[in-house]
Amino acid sequence: MYFECNTLSFYGCGWKRVTDSNPIDVQTELRMALRDPLLVRAGAALRANQLALSEDLLRTRLRARPTDVVAIRMLAEVAGRLGRYPDAERLLRRSLDLAADFAAARVNLVFVLQRQSKFVEAHQHADHLLSEHPNDVSYLAAKAAVLVRTGGYEEAIVAYQRILAHSPELPRIWVSYGHVLKTVGRQSESIAAYRRAIACKDTLGDAWWSLTNLKTIKLDAGDIAAMRSALERAGNEADRYHLHFALGKALEDAGQYEESFHHYAHGNRRRRAELPYDPEQATRHRQRSCELMTREVFEQRTGMGDPAKDPIFVVGLPRAGSTLVEQILASHSLVEGTMELPDITSISTDLSGRHDHRQPAAESGYLPKLLALSADDLCALGLRYLQNTAIQRKMHRPRFIDKMPNNFAHVGLIQLILPNAKIIDVRRHPMANCFSAFKQHFSRGQGFTYDLEELGRYYRDYVALMDHYDSVLPGRVHRVYYENLVTQPDPTIRELLAHCGLPFEASCLAFYENPRAVRTASSEQVRRPINADGVDTWRHYAAWLEPLRRALGDMLDAYPGGAA
Repeated sequence: MYFECNTLSFYGCGWKRVTDSNPIDVQTELRMALRDPLLVRAGAALRANQLALSEDLLRTRLRARPTDVVAIRMLAEVAGRLGRYPDAERLLRRSLDLAADFAAARVNLVFVLQRQSKFVEAHQHADHLLSEHPNDVSYLAAKAAVLVRTGGYEEAIVAYQRILAHSPELPRIWVSYGHVLKTVGRQSESIAAYRRAIACKDTLGDAWWSLTNLKTIKLDAGDIAAMRSALERAGNEADRYHLHFALGKALEDAGQYEESFHHYAHGNRRRRAELPYDPEQATRHRQRSCELMTREVFEQRTGMGDPAKDPIFVVGLPRAGSTLVEQILASHSLVEGTMELPDITSISTDLSGRHDHRQPAAESGYLPKLLALSADDLCALGLRYLQNTAIQRKMHRPRFIDKMPNNFAHVGLIQLILPNAKIIDVRRHPMANCFSAFKQHFSRGQGFTYDLEELGRYYRDYVALMDHYDSVLPGRVHRVYYENLVTQPDPTIRELLAHCGLPFEASCLAFYENPRAVRTASSEQVRRPINADGVDTWRHYAAWLEPLRRALGDMLDAYPGGAA
């Protein structure tokens, strides 16, 4: 996809001095750009991901020619890759103000808007593009991406089918098509789509990883040999680390644990090298939360926030079992499952005043601003959350699930703006949870998962923060231990439903019969009856997990059931 991340500022281009009296001919501008040495250099820097150089060149161009719409759009791409989506949005809107028919800028705006959860407007811009060119591949792809983010899976499938009927040799579209098919439970077709992507480009690591990430199929010796060959020939870093993760999983399934760990470790090391994650930030957020979010703070704000009872937040660490809990709850007749919604993170980011989406909003120092809000402000934020998530609710059931695991960091925010929402913390044995996250390549975010020591440290910060909220908001968070859920499902599920104020329904025990769409890495696993297969798989790798064990320290003794 189009954007990655970093931090810069995008001002000083002198736009306020410009009068837009003459219409701009986009095609002429594009032809000029191809002959402009400075813009050619800026484009080369973009392709090489030399974003600071590209920004400097583009700012030079815009100081001399502030209405250069090509340069403005390129600068927006820099901003988008750096995670500065509000800056990218402003730049793209400026380019469209100057040249309303600049289709490339509008396509980019669709992606920028959806990254900020502005889905209604993203739909509108995608429809605008398609109204004039209904069969354009790039416009259909933009529309399909928005549909996927808003639960319009069947429409997205149709869009991808139209693209592939016209252009069948687009491997990344085959991968996206496979993802949607997987989401709606059409596994055999998703496998075929991933295989087709590999046939188009056998070094496409994302396609190989997507196959292994189904987690319910095993690749054979021929596939492993093909991946090893592809790894030797892979032309970019993303293909290489995806192939390492894919080989790790395939070799794990084959019982070749030492070589499997070798590939997991290489994949994680390569991925970690390109991420700006700083473990100190999570620790500072935990410390700041414990300092500021006191029992008195919550008592003084009793009755504030929006009183709606609709949301059920399922939080924890990724790979703890939250998708299973979501599937169980979504099998109740009064509850709708949605997906991992970004809206709480978006609120905290906006409160912080920072817009670098590389860094989790939990680490952005928004708490003092949150505590300075009035009762009306808190209620308005709760209403904003409900209004923005309404687009995800297709079944009009009274309750819905927000399964963004990282929302554990925002328990205080949730309490203040949605005091009647339910919060479920899903917890798994620290060795099992952390190693499962280490094996997983996440499409974005979760920067703490790519190093064993950082994983252990993050787990400790997570537990300490949840312990704090257990202390200052006793009974507010209901905890589900994954091991209890898979070994004692009936009583564990009954307790979960009771906490949510839901009557028991047998359908929650038969959750695997629920045909709903599931977007996470566990989508295929939760379509099978409950089992304990994955509880102890980390033990095959115990010889190489000492850095994790040391980082976890007394967490192993503190976890229910004691040390492993």
